[in-house]
Amino acid sequence: MARGQRKTLDEKIAAKQELIDALMTRVQSEKRELEELVQEKKMKELEAVSDLIADTGLQPEEVAEALQEYMKTRTAAAS
Repeated sequence: MARGQRKTLDEKIAAKQELIDALMTRVQSEKRELEELVQEKKMKELEAVSDLIADTGLQPEEVAEALQEYMKTRTAAAS
């Protein structure tokens, strides 16, 4: 019973290389999409912090100073 023409080793290699190339393209595309989502998340977080700063009426420098002081206190308490 005939099974049809078998692929040569070179054809199998070429097919696998095409598959790998397609998968690599997909991975790159997914990485780009992931990076865009991460950047979008960062922007939303920064907007939330900015809104909070605006609501308090403090200047960004004052907020940075308060956070630095908090971190010093927290680090000292952890030691």
